[in-house]
Amino acid sequence: MKIIKRLLILLGFSLGATEKPNVILIFADDLGIEMLGAYGQKVINTPNIDRLAEEGMKFNNYYGAVFCAPARWTLLSGLHDGRLGGWSHNRAGLPIKYDMNQMSLAEYEMAFAEHKKTSLKIDDSEVFLAQMAAKAGYYTGQIGKLDRGFLTWDERVKRHGWDYHYGYYDHVRAHGFYPPYLWENGKKILIEGNDSPTCGKTSDASDEPVGWGGTVYSQDLFLDKILSFIRKNKSRPFFLYHPTQLPHGPIAVNEIDPLFKDRADLNFVEKKYATMIKILDDHVGEIVKELKKQGIDDKTVIFFTSDNGHELYYDPTRSFNKQLLANGEKADLDNNKWRSSDFGDVFNAVGTRAGLKRSVYQGGVQVPMIVRWPGNIAQGTETKHLSAHYDFMATLAEICGAEVPKGKDSLSYLPTLKSEKQLVEHDYVIIGKNQRQMGKSALISKTGYKLIEVDRKRDLFQLYDLRSDNDERHNIIAQFPELAEKLKKQLLSQLESTRPDLN
Repeated sequence: MKIIKRLLILLGFSLGATEKPNVILIFADDLGIEMLGAYGQKVINTPNIDRLAEEGMKFNNYYGAVFCAPARWTLLSGLHDGRLGGWSHNRAGLPIKYDMNQMSLAEYEMAFAEHKKTSLKIDDSEVFLAQMAAKAGYYTGQIGKLDRGFLTWDERVKRHGWDYHYGYYDHVRAHGFYPPYLWENGKKILIEGNDSPTCGKTSDASDEPVGWGGTVYSQDLFLDKILSFIRKNKSRPFFLYHPTQLPHGPIAVNEIDPLFKDRADLNFVEKKYATMIKILDDHVGEIVKELKKQGIDDKTVIFFTSDNGHELYYDPTRSFNKQLLANGEKADLDNNKWRSSDFGDVFNAVGTRAGLKRSVYQGGVQVPMIVRWPGNIAQGTETKHLSAHYDFMATLAEICGAEVPKGKDSLSYLPTLKSEKQLVEHDYVIIGKNQRQMGKSALISKTGYKLIEVDRKRDLFQLYDLRSDNDERHNIIAQFPELAEKLKKQLLSQLESTRPDLN
């Protein structure tokens, strides 16, 4: 009998030692890297997110994409966003047109059916993030904004591998914070108190009164679902992806937080924006609190990052590509790059970095990444390990005990998180397919050099040494033509390729 008890104890110990950890990924929207106290924010306090960094690891050389769609594609696919056929703009906004009686039901159904036919096809061999986790025995959930693309539907969400989904299907609707309905596992869930067909979407200036557009705030709905998801799945390994809308504009909150009401250094719109940041931070705190309450905090890994760089929703003269300098001139690609520190951004959201969202400069693509895993990641550590969103797939695979699907660009940074000596690092990461202005694509090498494609047809490129010039003030391409040519070939070869195993 004693032998059996001893064997059971040993068996229990063995199972506990190999127990799969839960994983939560919080994906902020348009959050500038210096909007967090952990990265230098002085105007707004973010104690809960900062605590993740204090109790875990902060990345100082981590990259997203130029805006939301490529960022979400690269995260979920494990491929850099320069690959052919990865993502594109599509028919976002169709549901709003129907909800506003701008098209009949027959017209809407016909247009949506056509959208399904013409939307990017997914190769049968393509494996997405949630599918990989599910195969490793994880229950997967997505709560929040869209996972990929601009307009999706239930079958596409399931194809991406989510066991549970709650949130938006349409990118345009996801720019409002008071949806009259959301989707839960393919079912339309009506939300009483919200009746705006635009989900309460405001103007770019975001100067409408607080609570304009409805009474039920989408982020509160998401938090409730997240906490419920944790409670319901605490006894089995889960992977939860939370693409929050915060702090994407137009700016909307139920009320200005008491911390900011009497701040003389902030105007009305800036107080609303500060409140959005505080809501984001508060919700991170509530998630950690629930993990502790359920007794699973020590076996849950939390990742916190943002899709891309900052956007000035609180300054409409400078947002949405209107990057005006202090003298009223437009920012450009040469000597007049936009910087928070130089041109009056009250929150100094990107510091001395150049550029904003939609730019391949550092302010547009260098994003925060914080990872907390009690007992596995040394507290208060930092790393300059070169990583990008597409590396999350391999990292998750190693944590979950899954195999990385073939043909991915992803490399695991788990050894870095665990401070192990044998590290695998990219020779370079790719930022690709910027369809707007302020640079088309970029390559960042692990040696610190960054090549930017300005205009391929005219053979215009820029080269910076980020080790001494992370602000990208000094274009050194004339001094290093051979290096520039080498990096150019590497960059352009990546932009003209499909998945590595399908080339």
